[in-house]
Amino acid sequence: MGLTYFKRYRMEYDLCEPDEGILGSLVSAVPSGYEFVRYSDGVLREHALAKYESFRYELDANVFPCLGRRDGCLRLMKEITSRSSFVPESTWLCRYRDTDIGKLIPVGTIQGLEIDGWGAIQNVGIDPLHRNRGLGAILLSKAAEGFRSVGLTRMHLEVTVDNSSAIRFYERIGFRRAQVVYKAADVVGA
Repeated sequence: MGLTYFKRYRMEYDLCEPDEGILGSLVSAVPSGYEFVRYSDGVLREHALAKYESFRYELDANVFPCLGRRDGCLRLMKEITSRSSFVPESTWLCRYRDTDIGKLIPVGTIQGLEIDGWGAIQNVGIDPLHRNRGLGAILLSKAAEGFRSVGLTRMHLEVTVDNSSAIRFYERIGFRRAQVVYKAADVVGA
């Protein structure tokens, strides 16, 4: 194992004008077969499963190894939701009704914290089989609504610089690059 530093962007979004831009207009555009559920303790394990399916093969599982393990995702969800800064209003689960197996499966997740007066997005994730349907934008829109409901006017997230498709997506919906941060991670073979 070796210590590797990953370059990430902190990206910010102004919540003061809720009806401006793409993000403010996405709440009603839910594709058929999907539903969005606000956080409750009863869906914690579903959030963890959606997080695992979303990140296990992604670069972020190298930056944050817990994202590549089911138990790590569950532990991370428990840690996030136990913080005093946890914002349940900005924490959402996306489910898909799989008609082949006759049940709802978790396919997307987002969590929110309040840090230094900012809404801090944690781990926006969509299962790769359900991407490119606007689900990530809907999760971000719902998180933004939640942050506004508790009086926050700005939100931010971090994204690994090498994740160019995510950066383009965030910029398209109104996020702006604000600063560069570095995260250290132990990487096998580094």
